[in-house]
Amino acid sequence: MTHENLVYLGAAVALLGLMLYALFGGADFGGGVWDLLAKGPRKQAQRDAIARAMGPVWEANHVWLIFVVVVLFTCFPNGYAPLGIVLFMPFHFAIVGIMLRGAAFVFRSHGAHRHEFEGATEATPALKAARKAGTAVAPQPPGAGWGILFGVTSVISPIFLGVAFGVVTQGNIQIDDFGNVRDLGTSTWLSLYPVSCGILALSACSYLAAVYLTVETDGELREDFRERAIFAGTSTAGLSLLVLVVAWYQANGFFWELLSVRSIPVMAGGLFCFAASAWAVFGRHYHLSRIFAAGEIVLLLLGWGVAQQPYLIYPSMTLMQASAPTPTIAFMLLTIPLGGLFLIPSLWLLFKVFKST
Repeated sequence: MTHENLVYLGAAVALLGLMLYALFGGADFGGGVWDLLAKGPRKQAQRDAIARAMGPVWEANHVWLIFVVVVLFTCFPNGYAPLGIVLFMPFHFAIVGIMLRGAAFVFRSHGAHRHEFEGATEATPALKAARKAGTAVAPQPPGAGWGILFGVTSVISPIFLGVAFGVVTQGNIQIDDFGNVRDLGTSTWLSLYPVSCGILALSACSYLAAVYLTVETDGELREDFRERAIFAGTSTAGLSLLVLVVAWYQANGFFWELLSVRSIPVMAGGLFCFAASAWAVFGRHYHLSRIFAAGEIVLLLLGWGVAQQPYLIYPSMTLMQASAPTPTIAFMLLTIPLGGLFLIPSLWLLFKVFKST
């Protein structure tokens, strides 16, 4: 296989990992958003449903992000270095959010289980007297503070990951002939286009999570998540239009690549899946909605990959310029199937064990 073919195969593998992270990790972020915004008489039931759905994979999903990072710095080291410099702040904000989010989920669950174990119904004499007099105030649920932190960090991480996407596609990253990147400061990632991409990413994660949760629940609880899916789907459609308009102003090159002959069929397929998913939600065809919602994410990311080609960093560095030597890429690609022999059965066992409890 030629060096060029290996380079594009490595890029395709990285894009596949990104798709898997969006499908699974993105839905987990969205679950945290709905946990934060839980309301109504079934507020606690909503949070319990989210916790049950996330239980098997709440941190295992980040293996796909690690996979993408490893493929990038192994197969495209000349591009990974400038990306690490330009995206230092948004990446670190996202990583801090991911770490705090995982810790908060664990501590909240531990607090709830400990509360149950020690006997939540027992009360002090003062509390018993207050209850008898009718002046007792309902206690704060165990782990409430950790729950708030879990929800807030679930909002932060997808926003900054979306911001990173906007920075890469905006076209303002400048790299000289020696591979040095010009530091543009916070203006690189705090302009309107990257920020709007971050908000769109948050909305898309929320929509994906709500659709998934309609399958995981039933009855009135399912209706709660159906309403959230309709709301998030509407906001995602509006934000997508906004991002396109902003891209026309601030990322004009990428905007026209999205509308090129090679990209538009893929993007049209993604829009069809989005419309079909919305139709399925309105018609209460929940399993179909989940399939179409996943298809939407896959096709839209594929459309981005097609539009981005042949660049890793548009328009400063191509995939070929960023690539590692042929033996390095070949060795990396050969080890992936071997790793999959351990990873895929482990994830399957994880799902089976947790879903059976």
